[in-house]
Amino acid sequence: METKLNREASKLTVEIEGRLDTLTAPDLEKELEPALDGVTELVLDLKDLEYISSAGLRVLLGLAQIMEKQGDMKVTNPSDAVMDVFSVTGFDDILNIE
Repeated sequence: METKLNREASKLTVEIEGRLDTLTAPDLEKELEPALDGVTELVLDLKDLEYISSAGLRVLLGLAQIMEKQGDMKVTNPSDAVMDVFSVTGFDDILNIE
């Protein structure tokens, strides 16, 4: 998994590429939690995310809970495979997906 972070004032855009699974989810969590200080808008761009496991979903849920307190979070460009996981797990109702 690779990530690209782009911060503009209080907006943070995170591009996630590859697989978000048991091995990579802790790395994403460690990278993003300190980066959220002062962020009121978080955008997760998943156009290059190939796979997401339950561990990855847990990280997204944690980010959503943090952002619920300090601003907004949206998920953009999920692939069909990732969108299927969101649909089956009910995350399409929890996350703001564009």
